[in-house]
Amino acid sequence: MSEERIAVYAASFDPITNGHMDLVDRALRLFDELIVAVAVNIEKEGLFSIEERLEMVRAAVGDRPGVRVDAFDGLLVDFVLRNKAEAVIRGLRALSDFEYEFEMALMNAHMSSEFETVFLMTSAKWFYVSASRMRELVSFGADVGDFVPPHVHKRLREKLLPATPRSPRKHK
Repeated sequence: MSEERIAVYAASFDPITNGHMDLVDRALRLFDELIVAVAVNIEKEGLFSIEERLEMVRAAVGDRPGVRVDAFDGLLVDFVLRNKAEAVIRGLRALSDFEYEFEMALMNAHMSSEFETVFLMTSAKWFYVSASRMRELVSFGADVGDFVPPHVHKRLREKLLPATPRSPRKHK
């Protein structure tokens, strides 16, 4: 019997979007186990705490076989090696993503040759979806229910909208 093929999909997931979930599902077709790793970003304060993000990610991935959710701080390369993963999954939306991700992949390869970086192109349906854009839209009252899991949509609205009732804007 061959060893399980493990990959790590790391991001801040602040919050998780349907674009992230698309990459989770596609990565699961390539690997036996996927560790969805919620990263603590020391350069910026998140909207949601690590605990809140873990909760939302766990709810989003549900009972998908082969998915484990974890959090980490420090270097991704250390987390990957500790978990005996053979690949890091990275999503690419635009050329600017590629430049950043390519540099990170090269640095990770310099630090360890024990895993590969696998780039997955974002599906056209989710090309313009990002966690930061979702936060911005909700803060202006927009309905982002088409772009995030329902429980995330609810949490975004609770966190970003004032307590006074306001009907969400639905744009076509």
